[in-house]
Amino acid sequence: MESLNGIAFFVQAAETRSFSEAGRVLGISSSAVGKSVARLEERLGVRLFHRSTRSITLTAEGALFLERCRRILCEVEAAELELSETRLAPQGKLRVSLPLVSGLVMPALTAFMHRYPAIELDVDFSDRMVDVIEEGFDAVIRTGELADSRLMSRQLGTFKLLLVGSPRYFSRHGIPRVPADLAQHACLQHKFPSTGKLEPWPLRMPAGTAEPILPVSMVSNTTEALIHVARDGLGIACLPDFMVRDAIVAGELVTVLDDFNQHQGTFRMLWPSSKHLAPKLRVFIDFMGTELFKT
Repeated sequence: MESLNGIAFFVQAAETRSFSEAGRVLGISSSAVGKSVARLEERLGVRLFHRSTRSITLTAEGALFLERCRRILCEVEAAELELSETRLAPQGKLRVSLPLVSGLVMPALTAFMHRYPAIELDVDFSDRMVDVIEEGFDAVIRTGELADSRLMSRQLGTFKLLLVGSPRYFSRHGIPRVPADLAQHACLQHKFPSTGKLEPWPLRMPAGTAEPILPVSMVSNTTEALIHVARDGLGIACLPDFMVRDAIVAGELVTVLDDFNQHQGTFRMLWPSSKHLAPKLRVFIDFMGTELFKT
């Protein structure tokens, strides 16, 4: 049991990058955490942390050991759950990262909270590519294909990027008929927060024509800001269909260049493959898989 405690103390220290913060979370003194880690290092014969007066950082050996320790603690948690929690309603803290598309995720998220009031959600809204394991998330929702072999995934639904503008804008500036016409229009563009690069518009170019250089009228690191600007008649934006659906039905936005649009995107739920599917995580995956794209 002392070895298991030492592993738990080590993992907490690694995740918080602080003995004092780890002690606060664990309800023990920082010196107790430090001594436990020191005993663990002595037993293993390796140094797990680089220490300074202000912070601690993992050594290469510590980073390798951390991944193994997380698996060990997940197995212990799984064993405990099998014995004590499987008959209980899903409960406990669930840390998730969701994209900055509140119009899509919030209805499903609030419905989940009504259904499972004993689950405490710790939600990080961000469009950046978080490191699910290193940052300690139970699950994240992101677009694209799975590229991390440490993760499991489930497809939640598909979407399409649409080029949209307001009827007022097009009455003043004309409707683009081919992609090359966009060079004469005000373009409202999305910038990836993680790279600072502009998101390409999904244009299928006619044979023998080059992709136009899009004039930049506005750049934003969140797509939700662009829809307001587009609705106000200030330019053309490239936005997900679920975000503009209501505005299109209301006549506030119209699509253009549909015949030249070649986009198809996918939302996925990702979670650590070593993570035991505790009841709280299992019901979250199942619920979002059913409700997120429910129409």
